[in-house]
Amino acid sequence: MKTASIAIAALLLGTAPALAAPGTYLRVISCSGPDAAMEIYAPEAVIDSLGQLGLPAKMDGLYALDLSAALKGKHLDPVHLRLSADRKTLTVDQFTRGLPPTNIAMEGGTVDFDNRFGTRTKCGPFSISSSAAP
Repeated sequence: MKTASIAIAALLLGTAPALAAPGTYLRVISCSGPDAAMEIYAPEAVIDSLGQLGLPAKMDGLYALDLSAALKGKHLDPVHLRLSADRKTLTVDQFTRGLPPTNIAMEGGTVDFDNRFGTRTKCGPFSISSSAAP
């Protein structure tokens, strides 16, 4: 499985001070909307050998907002992730942007991340990707 250190990505993107937990992150949800693409990354340490997400009550993760089509690049932000007790919903809290938390069904669905670039975003099902954080 291809992995990359988030520390390297943080240095390249200049976001090292904002990231709380260095380590390896794997893409678990991919989304695409009319204006941008989004990806959610969870720490590799919370993914078990069966590819299941075993998040504690709250875990740090990453949110990638790809605005390349608008010539604005790809942004990587720290987020808080929370798995519902019934394991059917992943909540993404973009605390650095001051946005309300976004609930994503683990089987996928349409969500609104924000009103600027993330409305009517279609998210695929939870799936461990061999792609590590950008």
